[in-house]
Amino acid sequence: MGKTQTKQENVPANFDYDVIIIGTGPGGEGAAMNLAKNKKKVAIIERYHQVGGGCTHWGTIPSKALRQSVSRLIEYNANPLFSRDGQVKSLTFQDILSHASAVIRKQVSLRGGFYSRNQVKHILGEASFVDAHTIQVLCHDGSIEKITANKIIIATGSRPYHPADIDFNHPRVYDSDSILNLSHAPRHVIIYGAGVIGSEYASIFRGLGVKVDLINTRDRLLSFLDTEMSDSLSYHLWNNGVVIRHGEQIERVEASDDAVVVHLESGKKMRADLLLFANGRTGNTADLALEAAGLKADGRGQLKVNDCYQTEVDNIYAVGDVIGYPSLASAAFDQGRIAALSMLDNTSKAKLIVDIPTGIYTIPEISSVGKTEQELTAAKIPYEVGRAQFKHLARAQISDNLVGSLKILFHRETKEILGIHCFGENAAEIIHIGQAIMQQKNGGNTIEYFVETTFNYPTMAEAFRVAALNGLNRLF
Repeated sequence: MGKTQTKQENVPANFDYDVIIIGTGPGGEGAAMNLAKNKKKVAIIERYHQVGGGCTHWGTIPSKALRQSVSRLIEYNANPLFSRDGQVKSLTFQDILSHASAVIRKQVSLRGGFYSRNQVKHILGEASFVDAHTIQVLCHDGSIEKITANKIIIATGSRPYHPADIDFNHPRVYDSDSILNLSHAPRHVIIYGAGVIGSEYASIFRGLGVKVDLINTRDRLLSFLDTEMSDSLSYHLWNNGVVIRHGEQIERVEASDDAVVVHLESGKKMRADLLLFANGRTGNTADLALEAAGLKADGRGQLKVNDCYQTEVDNIYAVGDVIGYPSLASAAFDQGRIAALSMLDNTSKAKLIVDIPTGIYTIPEISSVGKTEQELTAAKIPYEVGRAQFKHLARAQISDNLVGSLKILFHRETKEILGIHCFGENAAEIIHIGQAIMQQKNGGNTIEYFVETTFNYPTMAEAFRVAALNGLNRLF
């Protein structure tokens, strides 16, 4: 994203652009930057009044900024150096929103600069297909513009799922987008859906001292995680006062001027100041007139693609949340890059890495890469476990972040690292050290690396050496 392109190849005479990209989130940005740097004439369309997509304005960036503020507040109140005489500092949701808004402004400015420096045409408006090569843009001033391109990339992201029988226009009913418009300080929140978004907001609200009921439709939190990590999160949410109800489904929601009452299929009733519905997302394809281009989304608004992110229509590609799994901003950017490489060279072998790290910004954080113990056991792979408890690390003691652990799973015979799982402050940063070693080829990926190398002291990275020694000591 550095150098400005000053020269572009000629666009075929019958098209306005080489590529039109719909959506300015990570997927659209990744594609646009790679195409522009390869001298392609690119237009990118955004229906919102600023670039960045859902990632910047409603999802990844604001929720993580909120979480950061709450995490610092918890640290401040827990440290006797600052909270003397029993005085506790408190903040409201509106207080921490100001920090998130500042981060969003900086991100918009940064990302907007990428497009302008690389001569990517930025068009504001609502895009829809006229045919497989033509896009109609309903501009904000009501005018309509039609533009054409040889190839088109759909990077429209996703939106919160809205069941038809829940009134999301009621001032006490929110989704993960509209919650950022919350204008009052609730005392009690019901969160329906205990996935990544629901769990993160449960941590945020509880950290602000708000009473939280977290309704989980499954039998445990974040069931895709290693069971120990999931259990650790469940325990710490419970220990901090979050009431978690597993295996429950909403029957109906009764919202009034002074409260919202959630009726569960099990017969339970729950009353709170507001409901945050965070159960599922839908691809943003409903307004694209896909049928005009010969495309059709599935029941969740998502598009099917091949390994190069090409749809059933050869010249149309799709990346990011609009294609479903893994629905990560980091992966979406790479998907956009890979789609661009495929457009530039149809023999490109670029692929998304197999072991994509996951970062879950609860309090404390969780991050994982590779296989879980349950997956290795099911596959009958002989593995061993190495563990390091944060409370034993000097750096954790200095920063007073004693909650957490690092777990390394490795093959008993080859010593190959098979999975790494971390729970605790800065877990999403710590995990990348292990990820880098896992990507090494020709025998470079072994747990012995962490024993043979020298780490800075004191650091949280030392957890890898401690865990490696712990694991190797289990071998016989």
